[in-house]
Order: sequence, then structure tokens, then C-alpha cells
Amino acid sequence: MQNTIALNTELPDNVPEWVELIPAGQRVKGRDGRWWVNDRPDDIITAFAQNGADLPFDVEHSTEIKAKNGDAAPAIAWVKALEVRDGGAIWGQVAWNAEGKDLVAKQGYRYVSPVFVFERNSRRITSLDSVGLTNKPNLHLTALNRRDDSMDNTMPEQISLAVCTALGLSSNATDAQVVEAITALKSDRDTAMNRADAPSLDKFVPREDHDKAVERATNAEQKLTEIETAQQAEKIEAAINGALDKGVITPATADYHRACCKQEGGLAQFAKFVESAPKVADPALMPERKPAANGALSDEDRAACSMLGLSEEDFTKAKEAA
Repeated sequence: MQNTIALNTELPDNVPEWVELIPAGQRVKGRDGRWWVNDRPDDIITAFAQNGADLPFDVEHSTEIKAKNGDAAPAIAWVKALEVRDGGAIWGQVAWNAEGKDLVAKQGYRYVSPVFVFERNSRRITSLDSVGLTNKPNLHLTALNRRDDSMDNTMPEQISLAVCTALGLSSNATDAQVVEAITALKSDRDTAMNRADAPSLDKFVPREDHDKAVERATNAEQKLTEIETAQQAEKIEAAINGALDKGVITPATADYHRACCKQEGGLAQFAKFVESAPKVADPALMPERKPAANGALSDEDRAACSMLGLSEEDFTKAKEAA
């Protein structure tokens, strides 16, 4: 998470072209005891170059305060360039306008207060935002470091990290991102509570309607199964009758072949059998007979056993199963 804050340095008596904006040293300490890290000054120069715009130089941070409220916040100078000097200090080249020169020359303001962005966890300064003239150095608003009777409203670092973790945000999330995440959670909670009170009809149905729908689906599935079974039985009977008409099976073996056809893939196998099976009787002369009452095989049964390569015992078992 990154914050914006301001430090202050004292101006010389003349109107300088170059002004020190961030003091030298990796640890930058303000008059109120707070401190920041300036261990990568070259990154600050790079951030300024990548931004591609001069930094506004105003009075009492009007760019940060008044401009955000839509009020006039004219600049009295512009920072045209930055450079790193001995010890890592950041200096800015300032182009003053007439008002700015007058304010500095008459010592109406004595201090420079640069506004910079820093990482909350590491406290590393990452870029400069603007610069302001002030007579109250290193004061106490979080964003501007100006003196005020109110307390610093920055969340403690430990609390901030815990909040970011709980919200699933990175440790360098901005305050705006934290607020947005919390707002989204509240919205989700309200939405969930509303849905619990009045469930969506496209996702929930009354229990009675659900049971009725299940019953109708079950009945439809049973009916479909019955239809498929009847259609399969018709195909089997047609195949059996066709084989009888060709004389490749006898009426006595019809039940056996019928049972075989009911097995998975049986009808297709029976069709192949009929195509190559020899004729065992003349259909016109072949009487329709039933098996002997005592369970003995008829002549037609024995002929079928011979043709199918089955023993009489296996043939009898198959007929009984059918």
C-alpha cells in the first residue's frame, strides 16, 4: 500500500534555480519523528521521467487540497528536472513565475514541502507528486505532513497488513482499493441476505413442484423403456419368423433362438447365423410342434443341436432358461 506525504526544507535567501526536495541519506526523518527510506533515489528520477510532465510547485499544497475540491490551485513554479546529488539527495530544477519569485524574494515563505509517494510497509519513497511553499514545516496530516490539531489518520502498518490479507489484497494496495474491497463485501452480504429472504425463482422451486417433475421424468423414462422393449421384441419376432420361413430353424428351436436374440448383441449374431445356416426343413412341409412333455428332445431339437454344435444338455438348459 502506498501513501503520499510531504517533507520540508528551508529555502535560501535568494530565488534558487535548484532546490533540495528530499534530503540525503537512506533514512529520511521528519521533524515530528516519522521517517522514510530513500535507498533508491535513481528510481525516483526514473518515475519522474516516465511520467513525462513537470511537477507543480504551489502554495500550501493547493494542488493536493484545493484542486481536489474543484477550487483554483495555480502553480507559482514548475519543477522541470530532477537529479541525484551526493548522499542520494534529490534536487529539482525550478522554473519560477513572477508570483513565485516575488513570494520567495520577499521571504513570504521560507520552506519547501515536497509531496511524495511511499510504500507503507517498507516506507520507501517511490516518486514525487508535487511541491509546495509553506511556513509550517513537517506538520501532521497524513497526505501532506502539515500541522493540525487532529491525529494522523493513517492506519498502523500492522493493522493495514492484516486488513489487506483478510481482504485478499496485496500488501501495497491503496486506501481506495481497501475501501472498494470492503464495500464489495458489504454489497455481497446484503445481496446474500436478500436472496435468503426471497430466493430467486430461476434457482429454487417449491418441493411439491420438484417432486412432481421428478415423478413425470421417471414415468416418461419407464414409458420409453417399455416402447424400446416392445420395438426390440417386434424385431426379434420378425427375425425368428424370417428364419422359420427360410427353413434354417424349426418351430421347436424358436424359443431358444428367441432367448439368444434378447441378449446384448444377440439379434445381430442371429442375423449372421441365418445368412449362412443350412436349410434344415421345408417350411411348407414342416409342422409346428411343441417339445415332448417329458422333456425329451424332439427330432427337430436334435437337428438344431447338431447344427449349433451344442450338447443336448446345454440345449435343454437354454430352452428352460428361455
